[in-house]
Amino acid sequence: MNASQTMQRLLDLAAIDSAAIPASALTMARFSLFDWMVVARAGSNQPLCQIIREFVADEGGRPAATIAGGGTKMPARAAALANGTISHALDFDDTHFAYVGHPSVAILPAALAIAEDVGASATQVCEAFLLGAEAACRLGMVLGREHYLRGFHQTATSGAFGATLAAGRLLGLTPPQMRQALSLVATRASGLKSQFGTMGKPFNAGIAASNGVEAASLAKRGFVSCDDGIGGPQGFLDTHSDSVSDLLAWDNPPPGTFVFEDVKYKLHACCHGLHAAINALQEARRSHNLTPERVRRIALRVNPRWLQVCNIAQPRTGLEIKFSYRYLAAMVLRGIDTAADDAYSDALCSDPALIDFARRVHVEGDDSVSDTAAQASIELADGAAIGISHDLAARLAADDIERGLRGKARGLLGQAQADRIWSAISGLDRLSARDLASLLNG
Repeated sequence: MNASQTMQRLLDLAAIDSAAIPASALTMARFSLFDWMVVARAGSNQPLCQIIREFVADEGGRPAATIAGGGTKMPARAAALANGTISHALDFDDTHFAYVGHPSVAILPAALAIAEDVGASATQVCEAFLLGAEAACRLGMVLGREHYLRGFHQTATSGAFGATLAAGRLLGLTPPQMRQALSLVATRASGLKSQFGTMGKPFNAGIAASNGVEAASLAKRGFVSCDDGIGGPQGFLDTHSDSVSDLLAWDNPPPGTFVFEDVKYKLHACCHGLHAAINALQEARRSHNLTPERVRRIALRVNPRWLQVCNIAQPRTGLEIKFSYRYLAAMVLRGIDTAADDAYSDALCSDPALIDFARRVHVEGDDSVSDTAAQASIELADGAAIGISHDLAARLAADDIERGLRGKARGLLGQAQADRIWSAISGLDRLSARDLASLLNG
């Protein structure tokens, strides 16, 4: 095990001067901010959202930060918990495959809640989010594949450290205070993949954001933790993974390189592990005029890590369909819009035609297929075979990302609301954090 440099690298990251942050990284952070606002607004009427709003309202406290969909303000930690949960309700937010997690839903709610409370600018929110997201990505890389395969949900585990760094930067923590905050959150960071397909998955994002606000706020008040709760003896790395090494994870560190720039955006309302397969099947459907009747069998190959994440063979709810290769393949071939969240209904689980087609889809793990890719062989009823593949790894041009995200936003919120949020994010330098928070409600 080699984890000697991670704490210091995180402290260095937290202290980066704003002027040293590359414009390209800030551009991606603004895209994520826009996307997060959209999915938070769009998902704020889900049943779990009302539950979490009622929960934090019952606790009361000083009104400091805005909650999406409620038009109310609550203490910063409560707002972070609620907004993290709400914004992940649709499972339609960004993903970073290097750390196998969702950066925005764990970190932006913490950053925005603290920024709104202390009166920071919207630009400061964006910068703090970017640095927190980079921290989460790098720490996820240090933890390695073993951490995720063991059953931890890195949106919540690594994400809690990113949320802490973002919140701490906005609170103006000194380096010693930031060290205390990052060490302290090591004893709070948690989240399991066993919650996937339930309300517990978005709750994982909420607790990451809440833990970040809590740890940073306590450190600001002088709360003392161990010296290194991350890489020290019996620290987070020691207890949460058997294959830790920070040598490669911190190769080419910021400000020179931001791995966050490889973040990917969801254009299908389901687990991101399914997107490469969906894209490949959609391309095949268009180019070969495929219909369910023409397909005898689909042999789908994906990286083995996804088999315990999004390979539910017989989903029981619309939420579980969002984690089912077989049912998503059936939806694609039937022409059901995978970008529409309301398409994932409980009724689909008992649809005879969907069930019949899902049985023709066979999924297997293949170590030669990357985390971001999917390959398949489609056997047709007439005996012909079609080979297909897709890889999400290639970076898209900024114009292509903007086009995709604005189209997604219009589909979720309507053109007027989508354009209003885009216009605000485009003029971020003129906004305060409180202006930004107002976009969470109508």
